Amino acid sequence: MNRRRRVTVSLVLFAGLSSWGAPWSLSAGAADMRPNIVLFLADDLGYGELGCYGNAAAITPNLDRFAAEGLRFTDCHSAGSVCSPSRSALLTGRTPYRNGVFTWIPEQSPIHLRSSEQALPKLLASAGYDTCHVGKWHLNGKFNSPDQPQPSDHGYAWWLATQNNAAPSHAFPTNFVRNGQPIGRADDYSAPFIAAEAIRWLKEKRDPQKPFFLAVWTHEPHYPIASAEVYEQLHANIADREERTYRANVTQLDDAFGRLLRSLDDMQLTDSTLVFFSSDNGPEGDGDKGPGRGLAGGLRGRKRSMYEGGHRVPGLARWPGKIAAGTESGVPLIGSDFFPTVLAAAGVEPPVGRKLDGLNLLPIFSGAGVERQVPLYWRWGGKVAYREGDWKIVVDESLERPELYNLSTDRNETKNLAAQESERLAAMMTRLRAHTTEVEAEGPDWWRTEPLNCLKKTPAGASGKKHRDKTSAVPATSGGG
Repeated sequence: MNRRRRVTVSLVLFAGLSSWGAPWSLSAGAADMRPNIVLFLADDLGYGELGCYGNAAAITPNLDRFAAEGLRFTDCHSAGSVCSPSRSALLTGRTPYRNGVFTWIPEQSPIHLRSSEQALPKLLASAGYDTCHVGKWHLNGKFNSPDQPQPSDHGYAWWLATQNNAAPSHAFPTNFVRNGQPIGRADDYSAPFIAAEAIRWLKEKRDPQKPFFLAVWTHEPHYPIASAEVYEQLHANIADREERTYRANVTQLDDAFGRLLRSLDDMQLTDSTLVFFSSDNGPEGDGDKGPGRGLAGGLRGRKRSMYEGGHRVPGLARWPGKIAAGTESGVPLIGSDFFPTVLAAAGVEPPVGRKLDGLNLLPIFSGAGVERQVPLYWRWGGKVAYREGDWKIVVDESLERPELYNLSTDRNETKNLAAQESERLAAMMTRLRAHTTEVEAEGPDWWRTEPLNCLKKTPAGASGKKHRDKTSAVPATSGGG
């Protein structure tokens, strides 16, 4: 059995942002010293889905091997409990209500990732990186339209994407657009298809003289779910058809990830590439019936929830020579940390005068301490969560009747300590109110003015809106992000 070494670090709230140090202050011209970056993002993958997170029944050999080769985070969080907000934070380093993508984005919605946000691929492209996005996008309502920024407007030189879900399902979807042109029916299931596109870009389309940033955002295991027969057969012992298809879907995702890693090996890019793997939020459904069979690993809540099961997700990183194999970290991290971490690794200065909510995580890779400047903050669907160290508040948007949990002793949030820790709670609530006011003051007012029908949960398997997607020729699906 692989023995995992635990990385011990300190976490101090509200102190200054830690620096990685002089060796990483690289100029944009030092391309041979800068790492390639891969961000592989699953959709609705829960904390308890993978073998490397304790699921003995999972068939996820590629991700389990990847975890053994790098660093596994046990306290990793998406920045939102639905997908568009969490994706916006990855590319901006800013909490969703600050950057404006406060909820999942229905088709034709005015909500979008604004070009003023200076997204990560644009900053990297300006510093000499080649850039590519493949898979789900879900950062605008008017997809493939000049009315809102598209992936290319945010710095991607090559992109293949859908607005939201693969339609009509993961099986040979028909709603992909490549560099502005609808492509018709895909020739494979979604995750293998986008992995193949990423590999083709690496081999044939990228500039080999430049480092690269590659975002691979699968639709799996978000519904409407479809899994290829080869993966269904691996789970033939599961009698329930919907559960079998769901478990096979996670294996389909795992296999796509493995194909991409093997391509990095084949092109001798592994040692020069920093690879991150995570999920955009917790699992769909109730776990017992319907297509949403995702596992939250025993945590309270699921997708859309402010409890841990809604936003605590798998988080893995590998960087040969910089990250020791078989290591583990319990440092709390959030999706907005990805932005400053990648900029630091690439030697790119963050935007001047821009309030960031994320933390540069590079010191963790070598076992050093980090100091968090901004508290962890989540908000969606009328609920708010706020965390300082091990202490977490869950409250509605009125900020009345808060619950308080100590995650160091109660990760499953079963014991509300609001009465026992009244002084601590009062002090935290004062800071939460101030933080909420500051975030709201900077973000656009879409959350005040946009009708919030998009907050309503779409039943598992529902088709959502009936109008037709102008970029495909198939009925659109919503599915709640």
